[in-house]
Amino acid sequence: MAQSATQTATLHSLSGQGHPGHGSGLPALADRRLFRELSYVDGRWTAAPGAGTLEVLNPADGSLVGRVPAQGAAEATAAVEAAHDAFAAWRRRLAKERGQLLRAWYELIVASKADLARLMVAEQGKPLAEAEGEIDYAAGFVAWYAEEATRLGAESLASHLPGAETSVRREPIGVAALVTPWNFPTAMITRKAAAALAAGCTVVVHPSSETPFSALALAELADRAGLPRGVFNVVTGRASDIVPAWCSDTRVRALSFTGSTEIGRLLGEQCAPTVKQLILELGGHAPFVVFADADLDRAVESCLSAKFATSGQDCLAANRIYVERPVYQAFVARFVDQVRTLKVGPGLEPGVEIGPLIHDRAVAKMAEQVEDATAKGAKLLVGGKSHALGGQFFEPTVLADAPDTAKIMSEETFGPIAALAPFDSEEEAIARANDTEYGLIAYLHSGDRARIARVVAALEYGMVAVNRTKVTGAPVPFGGVKQSGLAREGGRAGIEAFTELKYVCTDLD
Repeated sequence: MAQSATQTATLHSLSGQGHPGHGSGLPALADRRLFRELSYVDGRWTAAPGAGTLEVLNPADGSLVGRVPAQGAAEATAAVEAAHDAFAAWRRRLAKERGQLLRAWYELIVASKADLARLMVAEQGKPLAEAEGEIDYAAGFVAWYAEEATRLGAESLASHLPGAETSVRREPIGVAALVTPWNFPTAMITRKAAAALAAGCTVVVHPSSETPFSALALAELADRAGLPRGVFNVVTGRASDIVPAWCSDTRVRALSFTGSTEIGRLLGEQCAPTVKQLILELGGHAPFVVFADADLDRAVESCLSAKFATSGQDCLAANRIYVERPVYQAFVARFVDQVRTLKVGPGLEPGVEIGPLIHDRAVAKMAEQVEDATAKGAKLLVGGKSHALGGQFFEPTVLADAPDTAKIMSEETFGPIAALAPFDSEEEAIARANDTEYGLIAYLHSGDRARIARVVAALEYGMVAVNRTKVTGAPVPFGGVKQSGLAREGGRAGIEAFTELKYVCTDLD
């Protein structure tokens, strides 16, 4: 909502416009109003007095990007109240009008791409080209759901009762709480929020405390697009201080979370007493299976992308790379040659392909997995330690002959380590690929169409990429099976997750 000139000037001062709160870790932005150091609730930029702040550091060098309010249960509840109050009017809006507002939001996101990407690099660390790609990806969801808003309608049914007319309609579920991670700080918000808003829901968003500024920039653009007060709210702080209040609040009717399986289970328990709709996109432990009849160069290129995008900090990352024995050594040699060429450095440096990890704990985990794997017989072919740049940089690493007993073959890695192992038969490859509690995505390379059909049918995953890496996008249902989550995001399924079915039976006599 529009604010008065006095309010705007005051809030600009509080939110870092010419204020010493931001540090040397913040890059120059053409539009400095995209950098906000306040939460956004009920159409206003706000911080609870005395709540304290959280520092956001640039993972490339530890410099201060800025500070955000460390808000808690009271502020989380106030955001729900705002969303709840706004819900009745928002759901009554014509679907076309909701779509027009989303389209306006989309156009502002696209116009601000350069600044949004640079802001993301500062707080998340990924290379600039990847950040720019994420902004395109994120904007795509808003554009898709701007159109999808008008496609939710009633379905007429052939009546099973004499003298009656029957139909089923989809209606918005209500206030939706969206809890998003640090590895895709813009796209994970738009994939959830655009679907919910298009359906007629209002939302409260909690971004990761490592990457809140991307979310706050989206709130600034949503405000400019004209989204009504209370429809889109962002609350910053520690998840443990905010999210439990949303889980226990009966006015919150859906919770969408992207993150670890461990936290997903906990949220499921916390939401059980209020019987919320859950949309959970959880951990992954993707197998990358290469058969001897595959195009080897294409498989190597695909594997490099599947493993090292976002510095390996991706739930879709290829964690276990299985290659049929006749071509195993050739694959390993070509793969290692490519890994040696990857450029490591700060995300804004030209040509960088691998950025820093998000925090010191991630670096420690990489070292632990390498040590464990080599102790159990894996061969370290390249990398394996912290990078010469120091800090949170880790060398792109390749482990060959990784045994199934190694931690890296059973635990999600979330870093730039590739673990390879040979296999001898189709049946073995399928069994080892499925031997995990996760089931998000699997990658398959083969030139045999009959084999592709058999293996795809046998893989216990919500998504399968065949002879390619990139498969995601706004029109597709993203999600996994087993311990990798519930429901789907994106596509038609993504908007339906924020609706409830209402059956209507009308007497015609």
